[in-house]
Amino acid sequence: MEAVPMAIRTVRREVKLPSLTGMRWWAAAAVFVLHAVVFIPAYPFQKSPLFQKIHEFIPMQLGAAGVAFFFVLSGFILYWIRRPGDTYWSFLKRRVRKIYPSHIVAVLLLIAVAPVPLSRPVVWLPDLLLIHTWVSHWSSLGGLNVPSWSLVSEMLFYLTFPLLAPLVDRLPGKYVLWAIGVVFLAIAGLHTIYYLVADGPKGIENIFLPRLQPGNTTPEYEIHASPIWFAQSDIPVSPSYWLSYNFPPSRLPEFYIGVLTAKYVMTGGWTNTRLRYPLLALAGSYGLTWFVPINYKLSVLILLPTAAVIATACARDVSGMRTVNSRPGMIWLGNISYAFYLIQYPVMVAVTRYCLSGKSYDVRGWLLGTLVCLVLSIGLGAAIYVCIDLPITKRKARATSVAAREPVRVVGSARNPKPIVAAVDTT
Repeated sequence: MEAVPMAIRTVRREVKLPSLTGMRWWAAAAVFVLHAVVFIPAYPFQKSPLFQKIHEFIPMQLGAAGVAFFFVLSGFILYWIRRPGDTYWSFLKRRVRKIYPSHIVAVLLLIAVAPVPLSRPVVWLPDLLLIHTWVSHWSSLGGLNVPSWSLVSEMLFYLTFPLLAPLVDRLPGKYVLWAIGVVFLAIAGLHTIYYLVADGPKGIENIFLPRLQPGNTTPEYEIHASPIWFAQSDIPVSPSYWLSYNFPPSRLPEFYIGVLTAKYVMTGGWTNTRLRYPLLALAGSYGLTWFVPINYKLSVLILLPTAAVIATACARDVSGMRTVNSRPGMIWLGNISYAFYLIQYPVMVAVTRYCLSGKSYDVRGWLLGTLVCLVLSIGLGAAIYVCIDLPITKRKARATSVAAREPVRVVGSARNPKPIVAAVDTT
């Protein structure tokens, strides 16, 4: 059992983590930038050498880094705000209420602006139910709203978290770093097996080039939202890529890197408040993604630096330091980031269809289209947050107002008796 006696204090649920909220925006913005490169078909610019250079600088792993950041942060936050005595089903209901309403709105908007054949459920039903990445050929054909694939992995994490979190509770503080190392090695080993055994690309090239359509005028629909795409009986996906990137069990351990990092911070193991070195490590690990096979580009290299950045930002918040990410504007952007993330692809499809199609554009036209998509995505994301997410949150907060006044346990160790205080998100 625990060799170091635990010092447990009770405090009010008052400490917030605004920097972590603000950081969510940067992750969502990274995904948006990649999607703007891939999913805004401003022709003939998208067929030009200049575009190829831009795409070399903004490759697939930029968006993948944003998603991996979300996964680690989600694990961190859910362990941080975990309620003692919470039941499995009450936890799951809260997460479903958090995830599904905005997801359904985004799917409905995409159906409204794209020629989705409702008579073919395989095109839209797997995405609506958030099951599409469990089957390789559904991950493309049934992945209607492109960003929603990550929610399937989120849902798997939600299903497992109430079962595994008590095991993390019982993990002695002195073994948390070892546990993080074991989970990371398991992740690296898993992707190595995929690289060696599964069919797929073995080189280090960026294979994620946009699928181009004939002609030099902008098409009515981005290819993934076109009648040609929806008419296909099957869309093959590289098994190696699908296993490393989309398959939910492959991504599940990344959430638990976040869970264990939260445990490490809460037990007083992480006291660093200087972001410089974690950010340099994250930038360096991201730079290395240009030199490794696809299985390692998408998350493996950046996981530990990402966890260090999150832990440091948390420590800065707890110590009361004001940061760029804790400013009101960044907190607002962080709050709308989930809706922004989901709505950006339907917006790009709509802007392509109603504003860009039938005309020819150079880089300036693409940049203008990207700016329009950004503004509309922020606006619609804010509307979804205010009209859907926030009312649900407030209703739940009123229903749990008594519980919210109860104290929480804050855990420190004998080696570092100054504990970290856990903020509570009642959503």
